[in-house]
Amino acid sequence: MTVAKLLKHDFTKGDLKLYDTNGKETYFENSDGYWVKSEYDSNGNETYFENSIGFWHKSEYDANSNVIYSEYFGGYWTKWEHDSNGREIYFEDSTGYWSKSEFDSNGKETYYENSNGTVSDSRPKANCGKTVTIDGIEYELKAKK
Repeated sequence: MTVAKLLKHDFTKGDLKLYDTNGKETYFENSDGYWVKSEYDSNGNETYFENSIGFWHKSEYDANSNVIYSEYFGGYWTKWEHDSNGREIYFEDSTGYWSKSEFDSNGKETYYENSNGTVSDSRPKANCGKTVTIDGIEYELKAKK
């Protein structure tokens, strides 16, 4: 976590705004007393958010700035996994829901499955397109639909 430093302040219409050295707003308070706090990592990703009405969340990111974990007030959480191209390949949350995906070398999703029973599979099947000869007759192997 990078500690924010006060870069500037802005008193506009009774509002107080504080910014870190990267120009990210880290604190806001209006004249009614409502406030918001935010923290950011060195890549500029918001790692913590909290406001005066009790809502908060915190997030973690991988080296490519993809969110990999978030936790929210009330105990709800989510987590993700991404492939080397940043595509989501796994998702899970505290309700028990999950999904997973696979992609081909062109980035097209070839497999999807989730905990609700949805499955989509367009991955190449083993031996599809190949031919075999049985009793002198040549057959082309195709995927079963």
